[in-house]
Amino acid sequence: MSHEDETPKGPDTPEAAEHRLRRELPEEVPATAAETAIEDAAKGPGPGLTGRQRLVQGLWPPRVSRAQLIVALLLFGLGFGLAVQVASNSDSGNALRGARQEDLVRILDELDNRTQRLADEKQGLEDQRSELENSSNQAEEARKQTVEKEKQLGILAGTVAAQGPGITMTIDDPKGTVQADMLLDAVQELRAAGAEAIQVNGVRVVANTYLTDSGKSVSVDGNKISQPYRFKVIGKSQDLEPALNIPGGVVQTLEKEQATVTVERSTKIIVDALRAAKRPDYARSSSQ
Repeated sequence: MSHEDETPKGPDTPEAAEHRLRRELPEEVPATAAETAIEDAAKGPGPGLTGRQRLVQGLWPPRVSRAQLIVALLLFGLGFGLAVQVASNSDSGNALRGARQEDLVRILDELDNRTQRLADEKQGLEDQRSELENSSNQAEEARKQTVEKEKQLGILAGTVAAQGPGITMTIDDPKGTVQADMLLDAVQELRAAGAEAIQVNGVRVVANTYLTDSGKSVSVDGNKISQPYRFKVIGKSQDLEPALNIPGGVVQTLEKEQATVTVERSTKIIVDALRAAKRPDYARSSSQ
């Protein structure tokens, strides 16, 4: 009989019980990498990181969704459009902002004159209607007004010659820097100032007149003209000349191109260049 068998079997001591329990339990299983990562995330940032470092970690790299990107692009486009509009308005007001007091007064007078011309034209049309309605012989009155209207339309269409007070504007362009759009601006400004008949170097200017560049010269309705460019204009000279000389207007623009502009008033301007009457290809009168 061995010595182990002779040992009396009494109750286990605490040391013996703990030794036997460790012998019966399985060995500890090492934690996987995934579990370790989860535990680290749960613990949060290490105690060594400062608040600024944690803020940088939260902001970079940026996490932008497609919706946020689209909204950002739309806001950028809106801001760019507003900036362009503000810059355009600022540029258009620079000429008036730097104008002298007498120039501003002249511009206001020009606007008042245009308003008065429109009011006079309206009154003339109302008078014609009243004459037709009150005349005892409406047929004869209508015939007279038709003849007068035909003459007026002939002047506007360039099919008849015209004469009256107005101005002559001469543009000397020795360097060939004046372009067609500058002359077109002059025509538009004269029309706005009340010009009733315009002729440029022997070419009648009408509603469908067009101007194009032709080398160092300009063509009017396909007819090449050379400098000096001479405008014969029938209208109220007191309105026509100031309209050309407003700050930032026709004269200043041409002088910036080193052209010389001369405007002369006259009590009798003859516009005798004619245009052939053209029958519309498609338009027909709707009156029965």
